[in-house]
Amino acid sequence: MAGKVRSVRDAGVPGTDRRSSGGRLCGSRPSLASRPLLSPVQAGGLAAVFRVLANPTRIRLLHALVRADELPVGQLAAAVTMKPQAVSNQLQRLADLGIVASRREGNSICYRLVDLCVRSLLEQGVCLMEESLAGCRDQEGCC
Repeated sequence: MAGKVRSVRDAGVPGTDRRSSGGRLCGSRPSLASRPLLSPVQAGGLAAVFRVLANPTRIRLLHALVRADELPVGQLAAAVTMKPQAVSNQLQRLADLGIVASRREGNSICYRLVDLCVRSLLEQGVCLMEESLAGCRDQEGCC
C-alpha cells in the first residue's frame, strides 16, 4: 500500500511539477502510451490522487472554482449548499495535494485552483460521462 500522498509531486507521477502563473500546467509531455509502465509506487500515488478526486462534493467545489477562478469559503459553501466548516474540510484535502491554494482576504479565506491539469481532467471526465449517457462511444465528435 502506498504511503500518504501529500502532493501530486509526492505521488511520483512524472511531469507534475511545472508551474506557471501560480498553477501547474499539463504542458507538452510524452504521451501515456510512450511512457514506461507505471511502477507500483507511481500507480499507488495516482490511485491516491483519484481517491481524493472521487468525491462528489470535491468535484462540485472544483467545478465552482473553475467557473469563478477564486471564491471565499462562504460562497463555495452556498454554491454546494453545505456548511462552511464542512466545505473547509473538503478544501483542505484538495490543498493537501496541491490542487487548490488559499489566501486570506479580511475575515475570509479565498480558494483558487492551482493545478491546471485538474481543469482538463474535469473537462475530460464530464465529456466521458456525457458520452456514456448518450451512448456515443467510437463515434465522430466524442471525446
